[in-house]
Amino acid sequence: METPDTAKDNPADTAPAPLSIADQDWGTASAEPTYRAAVVDLLGALAYGELAAFERLAEDAKLAPTLGDKAALAKMASAEFHHFERLRNRLADIDVEPTAAMEPFAKALDDFHHLTAPSDWLEGLVKAYVGDSIASDFYREVAARLDTDTRSLVLAVLDDTGHGNFAVENVRAAIEADPRVGGRLALWARRLMGEALSQAQRVVAERDSLSTMLVGGVADGFDLAEVGRMFSRITEAHTKRMAALGLAA
Repeated sequence: METPDTAKDNPADTAPAPLSIADQDWGTASAEPTYRAAVVDLLGALAYGELAAFERLAEDAKLAPTLGDKAALAKMASAEFHHFERLRNRLADIDVEPTAAMEPFAKALDDFHHLTAPSDWLEGLVKAYVGDSIASDFYREVAARLDTDTRSLVLAVLDDTGHGNFAVENVRAAIEADPRVGGRLALWARRLMGEALSQAQRVVAERDSLSTMLVGGVADGFDLAEVGRMFSRITEAHTKRMAALGLAA
């Protein structure tokens, strides 16, 4: 039987458990090379996504039916560019060339936007609301496993720029004016969901550091079963957003 005195002689019994990555700051967590590489990839993907969102919203503004709608989208585009700047500056701060960090993700994101180019104003609204929200849900799931400094930045740049409420109000009004619009937009949203998930899986599969973060390794506790549950939560959130738009999932 072990007594208090003999317990002192067994460091394994008294040593504090190591901090998980989610409890560490960047300075501590980044000492692990695999984790650092995963964060660089994550910030690079996010930065290019924000830059692409800025470009897309600026283009969508050209389809706006009113001057007020055009101004609203321009404001949202400006917010997306500000998010991009924060991510670009963060990459530079950790001695990473921002363009090099973004480059691996440019083709996948460009392909997604090419395959899902909206044909009109309403499709553009649904794409921004549904597509961007799926991406945001994915990054928020990952953020829970990041170091405190990186998590704070990621959550800040995922803040809603106001596009959600704007899209819901305009899409619902369009469906109320012409119920036939709902069926077309529902099919469009389903296509967006499929393309967005395929694109996310492709990006993760092509980047070893990100896949390691998702299935275990540096992102302690993130096993394959949890990855499945993560995608289930993303799908459930998508269903709720479809309902908010007045569309069937």
